[in-house]
Amino acid sequence: MNYTTLKQEVPVTKADVRQLQNSVQEILSRVQEEGDTAVRFYSQKFDNFAPETFRVTPEEAAIAAEELPKPVVEELDYAIQQVGAFAQAQRDSMTEFEKEIAPGMRMGQRIIPVESAGCYVPAGRYPCLTSAVMSMMPAKIAGVKRIVACSPPGPDGKINQGILYTMWKMGVDEIYCLGGIQAIGAMAYGTKTIAPVDIVVGPGNQYVAEAKRQIFGTVGIDFLAGPSECLVLADETGNAEYIAADLIAQCEHDPHARGCLVTTSETVAQETLVEIERQLKERTTEAVARESWVNKGSVVVVETMAEAADYANEYAPEHLEIHSSNPREVLPLLTNYGSLFIGEKTPEVYADKIAGPNHILPTGAAARYTGGLWVGMFLKVITHMEVDDDASIELAKYTVTQSTYEGMDAHRHAAAIRLRDMVD
Repeated sequence: MNYTTLKQEVPVTKADVRQLQNSVQEILSRVQEEGDTAVRFYSQKFDNFAPETFRVTPEEAAIAAEELPKPVVEELDYAIQQVGAFAQAQRDSMTEFEKEIAPGMRMGQRIIPVESAGCYVPAGRYPCLTSAVMSMMPAKIAGVKRIVACSPPGPDGKINQGILYTMWKMGVDEIYCLGGIQAIGAMAYGTKTIAPVDIVVGPGNQYVAEAKRQIFGTVGIDFLAGPSECLVLADETGNAEYIAADLIAQCEHDPHARGCLVTTSETVAQETLVEIERQLKERTTEAVARESWVNKGSVVVVETMAEAADYANEYAPEHLEIHSSNPREVLPLLTNYGSLFIGEKTPEVYADKIAGPNHILPTGAAARYTGGLWVGMFLKVITHMEVDDDASIELAKYTVTQSTYEGMDAHRHAAAIRLRDMVD
């Protein structure tokens, strides 16, 4: 693949990664060993917040509805409806079955929700009001009995009222005003006041993402959903103003967010670079967005849209936009992305807020092996089988032969005694 890099992101060093891993490991170890004491210590250290209890009662959560402007409440209600409808459509696409796969061999699958889920809702730099909806609504549609919500305190020592309202509206009653690594550890390992969960989901900064990586195995996780990413594919028809706006929108999330333009037009590339500089100066979030773009932004020029698709598949971005004369022609070439936005009229920011498809998506090239958060992540597809006498005899013969060859004598014996009792 031939391409020219006009702007390259600053790579993360191995030393930076090790420092991050060690810092997170230290906190998680203390939470696992000391429980609430460690949780309170780190909450005080990082958030200057150490109340008698971190739990928010349903009555306290209900007050949020009264304190929010009516238009915000209406839009959050709309988001709950949209995300719920999309999650329900996903659930409806999954089916249980039992069928005779071969004579006398009945096999099937059941779809069972996990018992409990911990949903992390970040609110550090900006409170993303619908992030709770994105993680908790699919869990509710899946039928999870116990949903635990953790979100960090703001300067007033409370969960952001918009986030709290959505939790209350969805009927989540186990809510904790608790953030960061200590929240992830508390949900995974449990404390005296917070019972452990079966799976932890939700986005977050690099520390939250690393914490999820380290707790995996003790509990399930959705995937690594760290600092945001957006890659835009564009041909010569790409609108530099739109492209720049969409990249900056992702950059303002976090200084570690990544924005990338891959285009077949050097003119579009150069115009976008100029436009990004112009728009950055107009944004109230310039400081964060500029740091992100300077360190993590990249612009690449390729020869064809097919090569652009190849580049995108290798990058495997969280968000992928197509800005071209015929975006549907590019669609079949794309395989690795968290969520796709087709055409310049479909910016990723719509999904960040209220559109319906989940905005909790894989980052760091995790889209190579997983999609975004969906109702199925809260469901276990578990299998079963039942065989009659004739089928049992057939399977026993195969099992005896294979186990003998492998040297697994106990396996051979377990099959052989069935064969002994069923064959005269």
